[in-house]
Amino acid sequence: LSRTQNKLFIILLCLAFILSFSTLKLAMHEIPMGTAYAIWTGIGTAGGTIIGMLFYKESKHFSRIICILMILVAVVGLRLIG
Repeated sequence: LSRTQNKLFIILLCLAFILSFSTLKLAMHEIPMGTAYAIWTGIGTAGGTIIGMLFYKESKHFSRIICILMILVAVVGLRLIG
C-alpha cells in the first residue's frame, strides 16, 4: 500500500472507533452500562466474524454460524431483559 492509502485507512479506522464509542455512550443513556457493553461487544464479535467469513474466506462451518446466532440471540435477550 502507498503512504496515502495507509493514511486514509488510519483515518477511517479512527473515525470508526469514534463512531463506535459514541454509539456505546448513547446506549448507556438508555440502558445499564454492563448491558450496553455486553451488547456492544456481542455485535462487534458477530460483525467481525461475519466480515471475516464474507471477505477473508474464513470458515463458514455450520457450528460457527450457530455460535454467531447464539451471540445475536443473547444480545436481543439482554436488551429485552435489561
